[in-house]
Amino acid sequence: MRVLDELDEKVLACLTRDARATFAQIGDVVGLSAPAVKRRVDRLVDDGVIKGFTAVIDPYAMQWTTEAYVQVSCRGNISPQVLKEAWEPIPEVVSAATITGQADAILRVRARDVQHLEQALERIRSAGPVEHSESIIVLSQLIDRGHP
Repeated sequence: MRVLDELDEKVLACLTRDARATFAQIGDVVGLSAPAVKRRVDRLVDDGVIKGFTAVIDPYAMQWTTEAYVQVSCRGNISPQVLKEAWEPIPEVVSAATITGQADAILRVRARDVQHLEQALERIRSAGPVEHSESIIVLSQLIDRGHP
């Protein structure tokens, strides 16, 4: 992967704030013409720096106000790819990562309420070789740098 320069970083910062910003709007911020911004964004996509563009949905708009972190321990040796394939179709799973320590993975889960969370946990447990899970319900979200 190539080294990003200062203009690349400024363009990425603009896109992170607003992925729907026009090339002209980004150009006004970073000091480039719209065609120059387009060429730069295309190169960032081609180089794999930008992996895609997506909509970030406000979980409160969906009334998914219950959040939990779920530590999962699996039976046997299981690859991260198998776990990803098992949990990716479950919409309540906001993120998942393999971890060190007692558990094999940790999932961030959102749901409407505790009953919906329980249903999601059942799907998580049945989707892969889960031996044990431990859920921690979030009371207050203090810092979340993952979303604008």
